[in-house]
Parts: sequence; structure tokens; C-alpha cells
Amino acid sequence: MKKLIILGSTGSIGTQALEVCRRDGYKVTALAAGSNIELLEKQAREFKPLTVAVFDEQKAKELKIKLADTNIKVLSGVEGVCQVAEGEGDIVLNSIVGIAGLRPTLSAIDAGKTVALANKETLVTGGEIVNRKAREKGVKILPVDSEHSAIFQSIQGAPEKSVKKILLTASGGPFYGKKKSDLENVTVKEALNHPNWSMGAKITIDSASLMNKGLEVIEAVHLFGLPARDIEVLVHRQSIVHSGVELSDGAVIAQLGTPDMRLPIQYALTYPERSNFAFEHLSLADIGTLTFEKPDTETFRCLPLCIAAINEGGLAPTAVNGANEEAVRLFLEGKIKFLQIADLVEKALLCVNNKKEFSLDDILATDKAARELVRNYI
Repeated sequence: MKKLIILGSTGSIGTQALEVCRRDGYKVTALAAGSNIELLEKQAREFKPLTVAVFDEQKAKELKIKLADTNIKVLSGVEGVCQVAEGEGDIVLNSIVGIAGLRPTLSAIDAGKTVALANKETLVTGGEIVNRKAREKGVKILPVDSEHSAIFQSIQGAPEKSVKKILLTASGGPFYGKKKSDLENVTVKEALNHPNWSMGAKITIDSASLMNKGLEVIEAVHLFGLPARDIEVLVHRQSIVHSGVELSDGAVIAQLGTPDMRLPIQYALTYPERSNFAFEHLSLADIGTLTFEKPDTETFRCLPLCIAAINEGGLAPTAVNGANEEAVRLFLEGKIKFLQIADLVEKALLCVNNKKEFSLDDILATDKAARELVRNYI
């Protein structure tokens, strides 16, 4: 039985991962969350991990009191989460939102764990460092994002160097078909109304701006080794084709399924095997029609800005990611307008003090500078 550590257990991916564990009987040895200790306590009591960790140190103190009648060890802060990532377990599923997931990923790799990665910012900001460390440690990084899992599934059995193009699909989000003039005064509620997926607030806003797809292009570059010019983004409203590849002989192979994150989560946990999927199965006859089109990069500028960042390389992806995280926070708080997110991402890209050779400290400093730029601009 595989032993599983889940980082970000109270979020959308984390709770769905626990559904898979509940059904398939994985042993959950550790859990970590940001601040939702009410749900984390319930999860801890059900799955009985050895350790739990909470980023928020005050909340960790409260949880320690709540779990005083158990033998579960409670840790706190980023160091506590990193300690959890290094603990007893075979697979670390990292579904922490944002750059906060980078250090725990590196800790898991240092400890020789297989990483099931649902935290795209790990590779967006630290892809070169993470991949180098994973090679040194002989650690597998298995993608959990539905798109990257689809690409990963599509290349199984493909000869090395035979992938010529990645086809990265996007739902188009809640503002599909809208122009800039339509988006001047959109509300947070409207931006959170995703047509196909149930996700956390930050990722849902990123989907609305197509920033999420831009970050996924950067992630795909690091996961699959193709340059951004060989990654084609396609708007696919039905969210049935989760992504695919074009091979050297012209064959196109894609992975299809219902819009259900439990499938890529399960595949990452069972890889290279497959187990029965107990949830809703796909009926192509019921779907009927699948459509594809190019994204509107004039209205949704975050996508081309991310592509510019990965083409520039170095710390540029970290700058656009940090600026976006801060801008999304301000938008959710009602302090900026939706279209200002892209404006602030662009400012960070233009202002970054870039380096081609960089360390973890450089990444964290650039992230901090990008956030400060956004706050000072407002």
C-alpha cells in the first residue's frame, strides 16, 4: 500500500485526492494546509496521519489544542510544511496554491519522494532548479493538472524525441467571447463563475484571465522539454479533450474524459498502473460536438505575457507569477479592476531585474519585488 502525503489537503485538489484515498485505501501519513483548521481537523480525525502542518502559525496552535486527544503531531509555518514533505511516505501530492508550494516540493525531492505535482508555480518559478534536483535525486515528478496529466498520458509509449507539438486546451473561462470593453467593470462574482470546473478562487480568476493557461505553457516547457513555440493553446469549450500531442509522423494523440480532477489525481497515484475509475465516465454520444479555436490574446493578455516571460527565461516567469498572485488578491478584495491584472503583470515583466543563473533566494527576492511593485502601483 502506497503511503501518501498531501500538501494543500483542504483545497479543491486536496479534498478530491482524499476522495480517491477514501475509495482506494491509501494510507495518508501526513496532511498540510494553509489556515482552514476546521476542515483539517476533520480530515486528521478520519485519516489518522502521523503529522499535520499549518502554514498559519496561530492556527497551528489552535489545531494542536483541538487534536490534543490524539497522537497526531502538529507542525507550523513553512518549515513545518517542509518537514511534513520530508516525512514518512512514498508520494507527496503538492496542491498548495501559489509560490508557497516551491520550497515543500524541493524538500520532498531532497527526501527522495515521488512528487505528484498540482502546484504549477513550483515549475513556473523554479523549473530549472527543481528539474536539476529531481535528476540528481532520481525522483519522478508526475503532473496532476488535468492538461499536463493529459499530455503525460498521451506520450506514454511514444519514442523519445518524437513529440513535435503540444496541444494545450483551455476552457476559455467565464468571459469567453468577451472583448476588453465588455470586461471593464466585471465583478468578482462573475469572474468566479467558471462554466466547467469547480476550483479555488485564485485558480478560477486565473482561468478567467487566461493567466492559468499562460502558467501552464511555462509548466509544460519544464515538464516536457519543448520550447513555447511548439505549444499550441486551443480554446475547447467542452473541457472534454484535456490536451494532447502531435508526433513526428503527424499522428495526434489526446486524452479525453469528463471534467473531473479525480481522474488525473488517481493516475498520478497509480502510475504506471491504472485502476478502475468509480466516478462518472465519458459518453461521447452524449457530448456530441467538440470544438476548438485560437485564443483571443488581445483581450486576454496574460497568456501572451506568460509566453514572453518563458521566452525571456531566467527570473521573468517568477516576476509575472508574483505580480499575478498579488493582483488577483487585490481583485478579489475589490481594490482593482479585472483588466488591471494583466496591466500589472506586464509592468512586472518589464521591470524585472533578470538573471539567467539564479538561486532559490533569487526566486524569492524576485517574487517579493514583483508583489511590492503591484502594491506600490495601486
